[in-house]
Amino acid sequence: MKAIIVYASVHHGNTRKVAEAIAAACGAELLDAVAVKQKDLSGYDLIGFASGIYAGRFHQAVTDFARDNLPQDKRIFYLMTSAMNRDFSKSMEKAVSGKNATVAGRFSCSGYNTFGPFKLIGGTSKGHPDEQDLKNAVQFYREMTEITV
Repeated sequence: MKAIIVYASVHHGNTRKVAEAIAAACGAELLDAVAVKQKDLSGYDLIGFASGIYAGRFHQAVTDFARDNLPQDKRIFYLMTSAMNRDFSKSMEKAVSGKNATVAGRFSCSGYNTFGPFKLIGGTSKGHPDEQDLKNAVQFYREMTEITV
């Protein structure tokens, strides 16, 4: 299976750590949506969109990339890191609407956050994603793709 994870990780590198753990363990290709604005994704069987969460939304570079580059009829998944460790994938709906994409899965974990007032208290979710978060991300990917250890 040919897979790619399109990510933006600009604050503390939280999302990049998760994407790199999956890539190292499972062979997915990585693409930084902040640096690369266009890529032909038609040859991929599975496309992941990964982002830290900014005011409840995926990074604009990821949503723009999905809107502009996601081909029709692809299997996609979402990776999210945030201080709240919740599912924020709904913020991607508009970007992938009309593409007939099938969402294969969603993964969220805590990420170190020093945005805004959180900086004054030393941040939240310090030390995350940690080794267990990374193991959980790899396990999520393997289960989603039915890759065995």
